Amino acid sequence: MRYHFLNFEFNSTRLILTRDGEDIAIRHNEAKLLALMLSQSTHVFSKEEILDAIWQDKVVSEQAVFQNISHLRSLFGNEAIKTFSKRGYQWQLKTYSTDYQTNTVPNDSSVNKTLNSTVELNHKHNIPRYIATFACALLVLIGFMQLSTNKIEQNGTLHRIAYIPFSSSIANTQLTLEDTPRLDFTLLNSYNSDDFSTTAEQSYPSIKATHQIILSGQLRAYNNLFFLDFNLKGPFDEWQGQLSGNSLQDVDNKLIAHLQKPFIYSLIEQPQPPEIKQAALTIAHQSDPNDAIILHNLIASYIELNELDKAMVMTNKLILLGEHNQNPQQLGNAYLKQSEILTQSELSESSEEKLKLALVEFQKIADLKRQSDTLYAYSWLYHLRNDYPAIKQSLLSSANLALQANDKSRELDALTYLSVLASKHQQSEEKYQYLRQAEIKMRQYKLPLYYYAKIPFHYAIFAKSDAEKEPHLKQVLEFAALTPTHWVAQAAREQLLMLYIERNNLLKAQALVDDIKLDTAENSYLKALLAKAEAKPQQALDYAKRTFEQARLAGKINLSLDASLFLLTQHQNESVDYDFHRLYIKKHAPKYWISRHQATLSDHHIL
Repeated sequence: MRYHFLNFEFNSTRLILTRDGEDIAIRHNEAKLLALMLSQSTHVFSKEEILDAIWQDKVVSEQAVFQNISHLRSLFGNEAIKTFSKRGYQWQLKTYSTDYQTNTVPNDSSVNKTLNSTVELNHKHNIPRYIATFACALLVLIGFMQLSTNKIEQNGTLHRIAYIPFSSSIANTQLTLEDTPRLDFTLLNSYNSDDFSTTAEQSYPSIKATHQIILSGQLRAYNNLFFLDFNLKGPFDEWQGQLSGNSLQDVDNKLIAHLQKPFIYSLIEQPQPPEIKQAALTIAHQSDPNDAIILHNLIASYIELNELDKAMVMTNKLILLGEHNQNPQQLGNAYLKQSEILTQSELSESSEEKLKLALVEFQKIADLKRQSDTLYAYSWLYHLRNDYPAIKQSLLSSANLALQANDKSRELDALTYLSVLASKHQQSEEKYQYLRQAEIKMRQYKLPLYYYAKIPFHYAIFAKSDAEKEPHLKQVLEFAALTPTHWVAQAAREQLLMLYIERNNLLKAQALVDDIKLDTAENSYLKALLAKAEAKPQQALDYAKRTFEQARLAGKINLSLDASLFLLTQHQNESVDYDFHRLYIKKHAPKYWISRHQATLSDHHIL
């Protein structure tokens, strides 16, 4: 049986899900659950019925049901499956089925009229039944052939990539990318990769009307080896990686081979919930287990979803791969990820050991950017020890390495982070000193205005009162007017809204929200906060549910957690699946998020 809903088609016999003719990754048990719910879409399935049907004699907890329901909702939207308190779950989306054996057709009025006319015509002319059956079979065959052709065309899609000349530390050296049957390259000479990577927040929107996928990169050479850092930016995400080879041609060949992988474009050209992205990466890794770039991105996906044990297993695989290839880049990346996992697990001593190993590997190949990242990571461990001199040394060294690598963003991140940590350690003069130093650098580099927004944003952090904080936050929004989705603008807007709400100045709060033009998860959350303050509970719930859906689709884990917590702390409402949101927080909340919201979580007995 084939089921059709939204722009999806699901084959319940083969358990294959497609969207617009392209296969979508779905786990086996999720597919079985989807088949069950679609087979009786009006039935409310209890947890026990689902456990019996999907897992049968296997002993699993009810949590397995919650997890699979959650994954299906992330695919099709939170409204696809409704929870009936103490009863179970029911499919909600309008669905029609096509059974090729019985030739069941969509319940569409135009199709019904066509079929009725055909039946009347057949009856009038007394066409033998076997001819009608043959005609139906022929239509099915044609449909199947068209579907097969669509799949072939999808797999052989020509990807159009605009590439910016790679920045190079090697004189008179540049990669020339030649078209292939699957890749169509267009050179953009009006940019250079260093400038684009620094200003992408502002530059990309002006390019994407004509070129949706932009490739940029940095080339360098060391000890007779050539190295490439590349970034493939799309409308919804970007794909990054590092490649090395014995010659420029070797690097060129590896880059072309890697860019021909079709799954990359599905990740960057359309929004993907984190679980779907992870499933696609898992399939890609299984197909090509020796691709270190795929494995590195899969590790990052596990960390994003707070699946730290799985992430650690995958980093061990990356270490084995790096040792086999004798590749310091891969080894350094693996150790740096292990440090990140151990830091999140509050195992700071073990984390520091991994940073030492990472630094050694990056020094072997003179990778200044990753050395800068490693020293940046050290600073948090020193913060936990309350060792400000070590913090200062590590972040100044990080900034200096970034300067040598001509990476302006990394350099400024290190300086502004040092300003923040100086404030945390009561270094009243130095917190302003390093912030001023960052501002001088911004002017020196002639960076876009949204970079300068970070300066008043930090002054707002240092402010001792709300009255002192407000003008700084307003200035942030002025500087970021052309880049309203930049994180610093979003953070300032939320802080300013909360400041107005706490003062009960709802007119200013409403004016701030009215000024919002874009329909994003962050903006939906602001509307939920304002509706709550205005005692409009239904509006607050509606906006919070929309926030959750948008954040899940955009892969913004922390914001989706905030939305879940918001829903759980409002008055009881039958439209909210409280079990689902409790489980979601339990499964996905990292320790730092739990620590930040500990009081609310405890008050409402959520964790």
